[in-house]
Amino acid sequence: MRPEIKEFDEKMQKSVSVVAEEFSAVRAGRANPAVRDKITVDYYGTPTPIPQVGSVSVPEPRVLLIQPWDASILKAVEKAILSSDLGINPANDGKCIRLAFPQLTEERRRDLIKQIKKIGEDGKVAVRNIRRDALDKFKAMKKKSEITEDDLKGLEDDIQKTTDKNCKDIDVMTEKKEKELLEI
Repeated sequence: MRPEIKEFDEKMQKSVSVVAEEFSAVRAGRANPAVRDKITVDYYGTPTPIPQVGSVSVPEPRVLLIQPWDASILKAVEKAILSSDLGINPANDGKCIRLAFPQLTEERRRDLIKQIKKIGEDGKVAVRNIRRDALDKFKAMKKKSEITEDDLKGLEDDIQKTTDKNCKDIDVMTEKKEKELLEI
């Protein structure tokens, strides 16, 4: 890979990894510890992610168990979960909080698939924006006579191949997550 392309390829791969991260936070009817990463608890006046205030485990396929290290913040954790968009009611037993993930309804599955497709499309738009920035840079280099017309054509071809590869990666991840959501 040409050094000029490497910088843009790294940016595109970061966009792909952001999409993967967002996909991991979408719950698919199973207890997924990644859903708690987006929830922050007011811990002594500081918004703190749940993993930093307690341990999170999956004792059963559809149950997530949150055990705060400081029992005094149980109410704050419960409140944070209720105010999040998880749509799950936490069960507080005084020592820990259990999140029971219900089976997804057909309507909820369709909503989640729409959400997944939007996240995937946003990721591909980000990759294409990086391609546009790269092409602008290459054209500016050609204008300044830093590269030849042939070099410009080669760079344009390479950046298009990189863009196609990263968009295909996002499509594959989207398809995989969609199949996961359709599993009953």
